[in-house]
Amino acid sequence: MLVGRIKDLFSGQLIRNVGWLGIGEVINRVFRLGTTVTLARVFSPEDYGLMAVIYMTFELVTVFTHRGGVAAKIVQADESEVEELANTGYWVQWIVCISLFLLQCAVAVLVGFYGDRQLTPLLAVAGSVYLLLPFCTIHLALIERENRLKVTALCNVAQSLISNTVIVVSCLLGWGIWSIVWAMLIAQFAWIAIAWNNHSWQLPRQFQLKNWSKIVNYSKNIVSIELLNKLRLNLDYLIVGRFLGIEQLGLYFFAFNAGSGITMNVVNTFMSALFPYLCAAKTNSRKLRQDFFHSFKTLALIIVPIVVLQSALSPWYVPIIFGAKWSAAVPILIPICLSVIPYTFKQASTWLLNAMDKTKVALYVDLVFTALFGIILLGVVRQGILWVAIAVLLTRSCVSFGFNLWTIKTVFPTRAE
Repeated sequence: MLVGRIKDLFSGQLIRNVGWLGIGEVINRVFRLGTTVTLARVFSPEDYGLMAVIYMTFELVTVFTHRGGVAAKIVQADESEVEELANTGYWVQWIVCISLFLLQCAVAVLVGFYGDRQLTPLLAVAGSVYLLLPFCTIHLALIERENRLKVTALCNVAQSLISNTVIVVSCLLGWGIWSIVWAMLIAQFAWIAIAWNNHSWQLPRQFQLKNWSKIVNYSKNIVSIELLNKLRLNLDYLIVGRFLGIEQLGLYFFAFNAGSGITMNVVNTFMSALFPYLCAAKTNSRKLRQDFFHSFKTLALIIVPIVVLQSALSPWYVPIIFGAKWSAAVPILIPICLSVIPYTFKQASTWLLNAMDKTKVALYVDLVFTALFGIILLGVVRQGILWVAIAVLLTRSCVSFGFNLWTIKTVFPTRAE
């Protein structure tokens, strides 16, 4: 019976989608491992600090482009609305992406916040990526809506191959931190090519914003939630960089990259499949309940062992793989890695609320969480980056437990099986 129950957990559409994304992520990790080792051997902590700022900015800004914006509504919409929303969404994407590009260029000029003038041209050129996103966002949303995440996995693999190859070759040629920026820009063309080849939707030639309010009204809370989520994921970088300097930020970012960076890719793979999976069952409360608890149990069986094993092995694999100069990052890496567990389960509950069109509730919770998180980090940052990592783990754990319990009792008022 136990074997049968475990087999049931690892069957169905969700696991097929996770499987494809997982295969892509394994290949991605193989490519990224070579890149991570190369960067660890070539880059200094200061270079890692600059890289942290570039990736942090990109993570925050892209919230407005794919998952948190137009695409989420297209995935969730009724079939009769899809074509119209896709055409309108394309033009909304252009408005958003051009605005974000101009905003990032403006921020790059004011980058004296960190006192490093290298960031100004780096951020300005990196912002060019946003001008490529409208060419594939709608295609990818339609593919996701159809649960064809095999294509998404292919995009991830192609992007990873191109991006990591460009980074390694550029670093060996002595291009330094510019390797990261050129890789981001060049790899985006892989998404465009694969998306166009795998969906027949055509870019609209006539400008229209018909029923744009449907997109905005649905997406505004999701965008806010995702922005708060990304802000929390990067708030410690902002605070460490501001109060402890770029070099300490580099050490802290390395700990995250070598620690939770590995497991977060697994989590994000699962989450990419979870939202359309829950949306497909939103009109059937019994099936939604069954699918949600099925995914919750599957998450526990996949994520928890990976995180615990990685945390336990970190004192051995970090100096061997990345070099002895990064051994000081191990005590920071362990709590950061463990914090992935509560983060994962909170995200699952957030997607449940989004699928049920209860985005405002999740937004209010995230507002309080982000404010609390920021206050705690500001209170401990002067004690050093180890205390920041511990604060991340404890805060995520407490909030996740309470939020998951409340969400389950609210959406499924009867006793959970």
